[in-house]
Amino acid sequence: MQEFPEERWNALLALLLTSPFLLAKHAWEALGRSGDGRFLAVASVHGLVGSPHKAGYVAAKHGLLGLVKVLALEGAEHGISVAALCPAYVRTPIVESQLEAQAEATGVAADRVLEEVLLAPQAVKRLLEPEEVAETAAFLLGPGGRAFTGAPVVMDLGWTAR
Repeated sequence: MQEFPEERWNALLALLLTSPFLLAKHAWEALGRSGDGRFLAVASVHGLVGSPHKAGYVAAKHGLLGLVKVLALEGAEHGISVAALCPAYVRTPIVESQLEAQAEATGVAADRVLEEVLLAPQAVKRLLEPEEVAETAAFLLGPGGRAFTGAPVVMDLGWTAR
């Protein structure tokens, strides 16, 4: 924790928490006028759990879930529903680029870090595919997603089941 740079903390909070707040703030009137406005925040399983070496990311994602709850309560009377999608690790270039840093931070060999560090807390030992997350987002933003408001939609392959 002592080595976590303050400028990294500030950048993560700005990107992952302040940006969704500003997006909601400036889209709110139009969402209300639509009669069935939807706001979907992409949070993370890290909005529900913590992980070492991720102070800024975890704090921002926990904050985002709090923001989603407030927006859902404030949006209800205006016909706006608000949800948060909380996936575990997704097969993306960002996740793949983190493997070396995770190996260095944890002391686990780079070729073992995916299995022994990233996927360790999950019951199902695989990365989510981007298409899985996109399909869930499309559902939440479509007619079937109307009832989802103020809550995280968890896609964690059993991470939080423990």
